[in-house]
Amino acid sequence: MAEQQNIEFKLNWHDDHLKWVCGFANALGGVIFIGKDDHGNVIGISDYKKLMEDLPNKIKNAMGISAEVNLHNQNDKYFIEIVVQPYTVAISLRGRYYFRSGSTNQELTGPTLNEFLLKKSGKTWDDVIEVRASFTDIDEKAVKVFLAAAQNAGRLPENNGLDIPELFEKLRLSENGQLKRAAIILFGKDLGKFYPNTFVKIGRFKKDDADIIFQEVEEANLIFLLQAVLNQLNHKFLIKSIAFEGINRIEKGEYPLAAIREMLLNALVHRNYMGAPTQIRVYDDKINIWNEGALPEGISLASLKHSHASKPRNPIIADVCFKGGYIDSWGRGTIKILETCKEANLPEPELQERDGGFLVTLYKNSLIDENFKTIELNDRQLNSLNYIRKNGKISNKEYRDLNNCSRNTASNDLVEMVEKGFLEASNLKGAGSYYQLSSIAQ
Repeated sequence: MAEQQNIEFKLNWHDDHLKWVCGFANALGGVIFIGKDDHGNVIGISDYKKLMEDLPNKIKNAMGISAEVNLHNQNDKYFIEIVVQPYTVAISLRGRYYFRSGSTNQELTGPTLNEFLLKKSGKTWDDVIEVRASFTDIDEKAVKVFLAAAQNAGRLPENNGLDIPELFEKLRLSENGQLKRAAIILFGKDLGKFYPNTFVKIGRFKKDDADIIFQEVEEANLIFLLQAVLNQLNHKFLIKSIAFEGINRIEKGEYPLAAIREMLLNALVHRNYMGAPTQIRVYDDKINIWNEGALPEGISLASLKHSHASKPRNPIIADVCFKGGYIDSWGRGTIKILETCKEANLPEPELQERDGGFLVTLYKNSLIDENFKTIELNDRQLNSLNYIRKNGKISNKEYRDLNNCSRNTASNDLVEMVEKGFLEASNLKGAGSYYQLSSIAQ
């Protein structure tokens, strides 16, 4: 048996292990074994009698909770099992809060602690009354834009004739005439007056973060911020290729607009608004968006690639955005990003948890040089270019496995790509042979 989310092994007892008891109590509960190694093998302890007397009192005195403490014997070796139940209220250890996440025990501080305490009290950040705000802080133009979008989406019936206070009550943006934080984020005139980091930072870099060229900041309520950021990206940060069909001028973006829009909406709707600002970084070959706030409990990076439960960090903000037709409430945001990039023959976007937040990165299909854009490649060949981009080379077998095709199909495709100037064949023959980018395509 190995350590996992709800199991922890300790060779001996130290009072510092109370942190793990606290972490389990604040999460999903768990079991701590005293007298086992990291692989679950029984090592045994000698002071088990004293520990059986002391541990229940240590836990109760330090945290005010109780835990089940059991003594076990295996091959004349004694070990102790501490069973910790999950608690609906926040549990602290000497004024500090711990939380078991995955196989690690984390101390909660700052915005993360604030979010945790709100959740334990049955609240979310956006559901809290903002006592400093009044309806004079609401931008009526933003409300009108939202209502037009909601009417177009058909998700907000029976809103005709409602004034703003009545509308906000219906949308759960106010309570007894007092505005909630969600109302300010969505429709506020001056967000910085209430929350300092609600803006979006956009930076243009070369190859890495040390080489910044210029940057901009966009600050507005969420209804206007979405379009403001998209306009800023389009006008200053992204380069578009322009083509003509007849007399019509066609602009094709470097990245699918739908993917960029979905990335931005995900960041603005699901971010921790007490943390750092949303950050967009544009490079020569990629673009990424980072927002503070880890994935919700029970949602993994792998689950984001298929249908998954929708667990918004800010449910009121998410619900208003859904009613306005801005987002889908069924957890399909990341799937849309993946699908639109695949349709555009771009590499699969990268989804990461990083620096206490969530990062989505889109990559250009940088292997296809401008000189080759008029040359047609089939889907298998495009897949292989993306594969080589990540792995440096590809063999005939790897090509077959990647595209689920026959040896003859793979050989014909690869030879065609060599003839068109995309690839160069290695000097090796037989099993060790491979294909790599040509010097022109690099």
